[in-house]
Amino acid sequence: MSCPICGKPTETKYRPFCSKRCADIDLAKWVSGSYAIPSTDPEDIEEAIEAAEKARQEETKH
Repeated sequence: MSCPICGKPTETKYRPFCSKRCADIDLAKWVSGSYAIPSTDPEDIEEAIEAAEKARQEETKH
């Protein structure tokens, strides 16, 4: 198995990664939103639209 970040062989201690560095890079991608699981739930879509509209209104105030 190879590390999903850099492709090097994995280390048992950090599996599925090769090092703490690659594990931290992966974690940072999750935290920053680079990885996302799309939702088809209508309530999620409505909330996203409302949030976008609110953000747009806040921008026009400034």
